[in-house]
Amino acid sequence: MKPLIAPSMLSADFGHLNKDIELVNNSEADWFHIDVMDGVFVPNISFGFPVIKHIKKIAAKPLDVHLMIVDPDRYIEDFREAGADILTVHYEASVHLHRTLQQIRSLGMKAGVSLNPHTPVSTLEDILVYADLVLIMSVNPGFGGQSFIEGSTGKIRNLKRMISEKKSETLIEVDGGVNLQNAPELVDAGADILVAGNAVFKSKDPATTISQMKRSDHSFPSR
Repeated sequence: MKPLIAPSMLSADFGHLNKDIELVNNSEADWFHIDVMDGVFVPNISFGFPVIKHIKKIAAKPLDVHLMIVDPDRYIEDFREAGADILTVHYEASVHLHRTLQQIRSLGMKAGVSLNPHTPVSTLEDILVYADLVLIMSVNPGFGGQSFIEGSTGKIRNLKRMISEKKSETLIEVDGGVNLQNAPELVDAGADILVAGNAVFKSKDPATTISQMKRSDHSFPSR
């Protein structure tokens, strides 16, 4: 099955944001990936509610919102109102993760849980069936444009095996250093959703890059 592609708007051109939103709308991409950072959980600050609401007005595809914030429970309803279709919280930031995932689902959103690079997938054994997706961070969260952390592929394989053993339908999303070169390996390891920032928006032809990544089988030459 072809992977879902979720271009990361953190790498978009904010001086021409509408143009990049339409680019994603008119491409083979499946979701808009939106990183929310609070400057506390990660050392950076990004999108607030006004920007998410603006993207939602123009976006023709679901908003995949990734919360890199402390105490995410305070804002779950606010993100739904802003337009989130998928809402992902961090395992490391959620004290009552089961309750948080239930609340997200109760508001009509898909619920995701993200793991930092140092957090083993085994920590999700008891919560996996309550998550619609697991987001594997293959860079340290906080900044775009980082290099892929080697070893993340093995982590994806371990998670895929765990999902199979649990007979769960949880999807695996990967974010961080994803590009045309490593996309096929990630999909082979079990990734269902590829988040790509610079690989898309810094390419000479973003729409073609998205199309190639969608196939992830070396059918096209890398650029």
